[in-house]
Amino acid sequence: MKKLSAAAAIAGAVAAIPGPLSAQATAETRTHTLSANLGLVTEYRYRGIGQTNGDPAVQAGLDYTHSSGAYAGTWWTNVSWLSDANPDVSSSLEVDVYAGYRGSFGQFGYDVGVLRYLYPGSYPHGFTSPHTTELYVAGSWQMFTLKYSHAVTNLFGFDDSEGAGYLELNGSFELGAGLGLLAHVGHQRIPAGRVGGVEIRSRDDCSYTDWSLGLTKGFVGLDWKLSWIDTNADGGTGECYRNALDRDVGKSVLVLSVGKTF
Repeated sequence: MKKLSAAAAIAGAVAAIPGPLSAQATAETRTHTLSANLGLVTEYRYRGIGQTNGDPAVQAGLDYTHSSGAYAGTWWTNVSWLSDANPDVSSSLEVDVYAGYRGSFGQFGYDVGVLRYLYPGSYPHGFTSPHTTELYVAGSWQMFTLKYSHAVTNLFGFDDSEGAGYLELNGSFELGAGLGLLAHVGHQRIPAGRVGGVEIRSRDDCSYTDWSLGLTKGFVGLDWKLSWIDTNADGGTGECYRNALDRDVGKSVLVLSVGKTF
């Protein structure tokens, strides 16, 4: 059961690499950019699913972008979903590492890349690795972005889940007075799974749809966001999205986040 990436989403303000005031340095500044971000959320949700059992999370990221469109970065956050599931698991950290290429054709943008989710820590014998690799491709037009992510490993500890896919549509709208509106809908498909030839999960057991609306505003030099997040993930007793602490991790929630980009 996975947490984001986002999600999710990693924001950054461009910070130029310092150097001498010369034509050569100016050209280098346009070629290479760095950005960093630091944030706090009242609960970490990823694809609509709670990652911290209702508790806050501190998150930080660092991004490098080349003028050609190539980029790479990393993003870190605390999590509890692994230790919540098994007290013998010591992992409480998620580390995302990614790289890709983005560009545009007229009004249309594109983005392709690879993302690796890592959960450093110790695990008991026989525990299915939560480390996950996804390939992704996205296309954008004006305020809309359509993205598909495809798992080439097991997905966040689900047994026999290679080939899982997540399709999402995101919209960003300016409301005036410095307010922004973010809208999202996504569907996580988790295929049927077998262990030793025995079916452990049907195709529909753990697949679900999530959606959210968020308001954004810059205030006192910080970026604020209030989001309503909901899913139709099965969170009843014994179902995929009820954790070992008896919490439905896909139920509706309001999440407040505040961050700063550098």
